[in-house]
Amino acid sequence: MTALPETVRTRAFINGEFIDAENQAVFDNFNPATGKLLNQIAFCSPSDVDRAVSAARAAFNSGVWSQLAPRERKHILLKFADLIDANAAELALLDCIDAGKPLWDCENLDLPDVANNIRWYAEAIDKVFGKVSPSGSENLGIIVREAVGVVGMVLPWNFPAGTLSWKIAPALAAGNAIVVKPAELASLSALRIAELAHQAGIPAGIFNVVPGHGHITGKALGLHQDVDMLTFTGSTEIGRQFLRYAADSNLKKVVLECGGKSPQIVMPDMAERLDEVAENLANAAFWNMGQNCTCGSRILVHSAIKKPFIEALIKAAEVWKVGPPTDRSSKLGPLIEAPALTRVLEAIDAAKKAGARVVTGGSQALKESGGWFVEATIIDDVMPDMALARQEIFGPVVAIISFDSEDEAITLANDSTYGLAATLFSNDINVAIRMARQIQAGTVAVNGYGEGDITTPFGGYKTSGFGGYDKGIEAFDQYTQLKTIWVSLS
Repeated sequence: MTALPETVRTRAFINGEFIDAENQAVFDNFNPATGKLLNQIAFCSPSDVDRAVSAARAAFNSGVWSQLAPRERKHILLKFADLIDANAAELALLDCIDAGKPLWDCENLDLPDVANNIRWYAEAIDKVFGKVSPSGSENLGIIVREAVGVVGMVLPWNFPAGTLSWKIAPALAAGNAIVVKPAELASLSALRIAELAHQAGIPAGIFNVVPGHGHITGKALGLHQDVDMLTFTGSTEIGRQFLRYAADSNLKKVVLECGGKSPQIVMPDMAERLDEVAENLANAAFWNMGQNCTCGSRILVHSAIKKPFIEALIKAAEVWKVGPPTDRSSKLGPLIEAPALTRVLEAIDAAKKAGARVVTGGSQALKESGGWFVEATIIDDVMPDMALARQEIFGPVVAIISFDSEDEAITLANDSTYGLAATLFSNDINVAIRMARQIQAGTVAVNGYGEGDITTPFGGYKTSGFGGYDKGIEAFDQYTQLKTIWVSLS
């Protein structure tokens, strides 16, 4: 088993330095691949959060970052991206061991994206303009965008470095100071990235990291009177809590990216391309062990092609072998924690009891390792009202549901409290566009699972999202606020 790098950081990062939490409090951090204690991480108290927010406020108000010329912020962020690249192997290993993510994915997908995302927003800094209103000759209306101020960020564990970059890049580019609460199950890469940001020239107090548990550290950030905005990625249940925290404090702006139950629709005109579709949907279902808010966990397939499609999907699932995440040949690593393993296995068992049929997988794997591994699992004969078809499983489990018409497919796709993403497969562009417009989801991919790229906004309908987006210029906008300057001309 590959060990953590020597540069691993476990203390809070506040005002440009690593410090102990109040009373030297720590929490245990476990290795998902072995179930054993990995290390102990600073457990920040509300007082620690207050210290981080105070540092962020002082740094923001000083203008050392917010008033820096845009081209200078751009230069520093580009240097920051270069440092991410230079330390990518180390950061990939941190996320691999800390979160149980396959090392190949971390090295080839996650970390290259992190550097790219920072560069993209750095390049946007001096290409976003204000406006002048059509106010006539007696007045001049100038509409400008200014940094929000202090931004709190509460992050998930499934893409620790990747999701961090979605949020810090536009927030820093806009000139804000940030306080990050990483997921307690995967805090290590955020701490190291904050150190690299400081090395790149981002001033002390602008980038702070306060590890800890959500119900204490995250709550303190959500309730803080001096946090101007908070962005959160995680479950819908916890997202609702942050709206309450905002209401109970200073009505801070809140942006939520929450859960999903993404439908994957396979139309009958794809009969000649089922192997290709199945391979794509196996990736949608099993990538990152299904621990992904856009996971393609329910496949809606036309009854006329259901049997051959399932055969193709079973074959495609065979390559998703379980193994240690540090082994670059492993496609499926462990689930994030023991309760996740229990939840996923119980969901499979409940589906079987409800009348569904496991056609491949369905069991715990590598028990002897002590880790929390589950086989790639396909379940057929799932009814739309079953829990497996409606609840976010967050494991490598996909449900098969059949339909007989386009209208029925749309009805099934939209029969969910979620609306984050969807994928539609059809050879007919008219069918594809017509159906894509009817699906209630923030991102609808056609003929290939995907979430867009850094240029496209990412957010959800219904309970999948609230208040804004990650990615795109839209994310840059949300970390700023509009101001009108009204000039009376003589």
